[in-house]
Amino acid sequence: MIPIRLEIEGLYSYRDRQVIEFDSLTAAGLFGIFGAVGSGKSAILEGVLIALYGHPERVSASGERASMVNLQHSEVDLKLTFRSGQNNARTYLARYHAKRNKKDAEKIETAAHVFYERIGEEWQATDKKAEELIGMSKENFKQTIIIPQGKFREFIDQKPLERAEMMQQLFGLDRFDLSAQTGSLLKATREQKIRLDTQLQGLEDISSELREAKEQEFTHLSQEKIQASRLYEDLVAGLKKMEGSRKSFLELQELRLLQERLNAQLPEMAEKRQLYRDFLNAKTYLRPIFDRMQDLEKDLEKYQISLTDCTRFKGSFAEEIEKLLQEERDLQKINELRPQREAKIRDLKKVMEIQALSGNQSQRQKEVDDLLPSLESQTKEIQALEQEINTLEGTQAQLPNADPSLLVDLKTSHHQLQVQQKRLDELKLILQEGDVQLANSTELLTQLTNKAPSAAKSLEAWLELQKSAVKQQEALRENLLRTQGLAAHTHLLESGLPCPLCGSAEHPQPLQSGESTHALHDAEIALQQAIELLEEIRGLVQQKEREEIERNNRKKNQLEKLTEQQSLSSKQEAIWQKLQPLGLVEEAQLVERIDVLSKAHQSAEELQNQLQGLRKTLTNKRSGKEKEAEHLQQAQLANQDLLSRIAGKKQEIKDQEFCDPYLEKSADTILKAITTVEQNIEVAATSLIGLQKHLQEKKIAQSKNEADLANYQQLVSTNQDRLTSAKKDFETQRITHGFSDIAQLLRLFQHDLDAEKTDAELRKFDQQVVSTQARIQTLIATEGEEMERYSAEAFAALQQEVAAAQAQEKMLQAQVTLLEQQRKEISARLEEKEKLTTIFLAVETRESHLRELEKLFSGKGFVKYVSSIYLRELCNTANKRFMTLTKNSLRLEIDDSNTFWVIDYLNGGKKRLLKTLSGGQTFQASLCLALALAEKVKALNQADQSFFFLDEGFGALDKNSLRVVFETLKALRHENRVVGIISHVEELQQEIGVYAQIELDPEKGSQISYSY
Repeated sequence: MIPIRLEIEGLYSYRDRQVIEFDSLTAAGLFGIFGAVGSGKSAILEGVLIALYGHPERVSASGERASMVNLQHSEVDLKLTFRSGQNNARTYLARYHAKRNKKDAEKIETAAHVFYERIGEEWQATDKKAEELIGMSKENFKQTIIIPQGKFREFIDQKPLERAEMMQQLFGLDRFDLSAQTGSLLKATREQKIRLDTQLQGLEDISSELREAKEQEFTHLSQEKIQASRLYEDLVAGLKKMEGSRKSFLELQELRLLQERLNAQLPEMAEKRQLYRDFLNAKTYLRPIFDRMQDLEKDLEKYQISLTDCTRFKGSFAEEIEKLLQEERDLQKINELRPQREAKIRDLKKVMEIQALSGNQSQRQKEVDDLLPSLESQTKEIQALEQEINTLEGTQAQLPNADPSLLVDLKTSHHQLQVQQKRLDELKLILQEGDVQLANSTELLTQLTNKAPSAAKSLEAWLELQKSAVKQQEALRENLLRTQGLAAHTHLLESGLPCPLCGSAEHPQPLQSGESTHALHDAEIALQQAIELLEEIRGLVQQKEREEIERNNRKKNQLEKLTEQQSLSSKQEAIWQKLQPLGLVEEAQLVERIDVLSKAHQSAEELQNQLQGLRKTLTNKRSGKEKEAEHLQQAQLANQDLLSRIAGKKQEIKDQEFCDPYLEKSADTILKAITTVEQNIEVAATSLIGLQKHLQEKKIAQSKNEADLANYQQLVSTNQDRLTSAKKDFETQRITHGFSDIAQLLRLFQHDLDAEKTDAELRKFDQQVVSTQARIQTLIATEGEEMERYSAEAFAALQQEVAAAQAQEKMLQAQVTLLEQQRKEISARLEEKEKLTTIFLAVETRESHLRELEKLFSGKGFVKYVSSIYLRELCNTANKRFMTLTKNSLRLEIDDSNTFWVIDYLNGGKKRLLKTLSGGQTFQASLCLALALAEKVKALNQADQSFFFLDEGFGALDKNSLRVVFETLKALRHENRVVGIISHVEELQQEIGVYAQIELDPEKGSQISYSY
């Protein structure tokens, strides 16, 4: 992955939109991003991570996302253009956009996170995510390409299992894990075999003989079933005929019983019919008049009570109204004095305002008196600073010119020459040691080859000959074992009786057990000696193979060291050729020139720093003076304004004589007096309004009472007349309808008889009597003879015969159906049995093969083995740089459990854990491992160029270590690697020519500038 451009807005300290042109930075091969602590350097890397993977690094992805938005901004907007894919041939755009919640600024809306791919000249949206586009997860990306702050040593601190899993994910090592597939296939095959075996066990009883027996039984039962069906049909026809006669006989018996019950109910029905007639007359003619009489009596009583109450209230209303009128006249006199009292209140409030203004005016006057001396003192200080700056500027103009870039180049060249010469000395010693080791290795191989006998041309041929000898000894031992087994039964042979093995009756030369036992013992000793010799030969062959591998590795290493030696010599010559135009041909001249330039540069820098400090102090002094002058002017204007306002308030007072005593009193006393008068005014006004309202209500109540009195007198008279008329009507109707007994009439009024239900009941009874008599006569006329011949015993016997015949038919039908189904099932299962037997044999063979494969791929041993190889190769690649950085004093190793160790050559080459290194050494180890890991990923992606960005660790290094690390990073440019670093270390900024500078502006947020 190679970044091209990043647009960042609203993220952390980035308020305004800023653009990082990575294309221009990466063109230099090595670039930096520099700035003070907190300026926003690390936010650039986090912006890249968020744009790619959609999750912030510093805060939680759920509840804390709002904290990543700039406090003076409402949204985060990130756009990252990058190249990726095979050989970084495709261009993509990642867009991340999130806004604050409009209702709750502490929350953030769901972010929009999309990717686009450049197709021709257009951007087209794609559903692929960063994991698929880049080929790695976020965690692996942070350890191989972009390493954020605090994550640099994560690869070292990982547990061995996590580190192995990371190798599997990065390099796709799961393709070597075939145990799951093999196990799954074997499990499925075993399950299939069990299912087939179970199915075949269930088909053991199925045969062709069973099918023929079922066919014969089916034919016999079919004939029996036909005969049973004919008998059942005849009996059913006779039963249906007898059922008609039985139905008429039973119906006639039920009708006669019903007729007897109806005759018994006739007196009761006659009494109920008379009650129904009396109830209807009372309800229809007399009950309405009676109810009207009751209502009139209740109304008359109610109106008489109301008439008495109105007569009593008439006198009390007159007395109460006269009293209220007198109180109203008294309150009106008090409210007429309100304007004079309110005028005095306004004057007292003006007095309070004058007192407040006088206090503020005193403070402003004191402020003016204090500011005047301070301004004079600041003016003198500014004049002194200006004079000192002029003096230093004159001194700076007289200093000789010192070129910083020339000094940096000379220092770099001197350091490179020292490092290269030291490495050349080391290589000379390494090459000498390598020649000695190669000679020893060649001699050892010759000794191993000479151990082979003359009959074998090599150790490998000797091994094959010995294998054949072991096989011959094993065959001889097997024959002797069989012979000994037969000899154990020779005592059973008798002359004339047949041999149990071959059947012969003659036994001319029986085996002797003693001879076979002795021969077997000798054969076993010879076999053991042959096996021991075979193992010895194997050991020699393996030792030879290991030694050949080591010799080849030593030759390869010698060749690499020779190539490196030539390369370093060429680099030294190139450096001196570059220095010759400057008149520098030896190291002493170079050191002297560097010392002269360094002193001149240091003097210029010190003077420049002093001038910058004085100018900054002068600017601050001038700014402070301007602010105090502005403050003085505001205080003077405010003082004059207060004096004018005090004079104006005094002129607004109406009664000066009344207010003079209050000018000397406190504001609380004046406010208390004002509050008391205001409360009295308000109480008088409120009381008058309330009294008038109450008086009006009483007058209305008096008028209403007089109207009610007249109304109730009229209602009492009217209801008395209506009640007398209703009583006369009731007596007339009672006599007319024959109700002589008033008590009986009142009982009828209270009776809860349901008239409609009673009438329906009487009608139903009459209809039932008539219909019952008519049906009896009809049955006697139509079914008389048949009913006389009907017998319950004969009907029951016939039913039993029909049921028996039906049961017999059903039983036979069920047997025939069952046999038919069994016949079909047996035929189908015979076919199934043949197919299952064929499949079972094939599955059994497959299971045997899969068991062998499962033994080969059990567990993840093979994957772990491949992962360990990758980690060792990674460790070897990292050591090329790590040993250079540590001056060949330390070397990285990894054990069989994937744990990192360090070989400490300063302590006799002893091993110790990697975590025991110092902070600077740990940084060096982490850097070398990260570079090696990035190199492997580059090779995996088949890219001609790779990108590596680091935000960590430079502050933990001393100057010498920092120089070595910097040279290492510069050397990566020759490997077609793009390296970026983030740091606040000034030494790095002086060494790197292409960089972006980040500065935090209080108003605009983080701002980006470039060195070019």
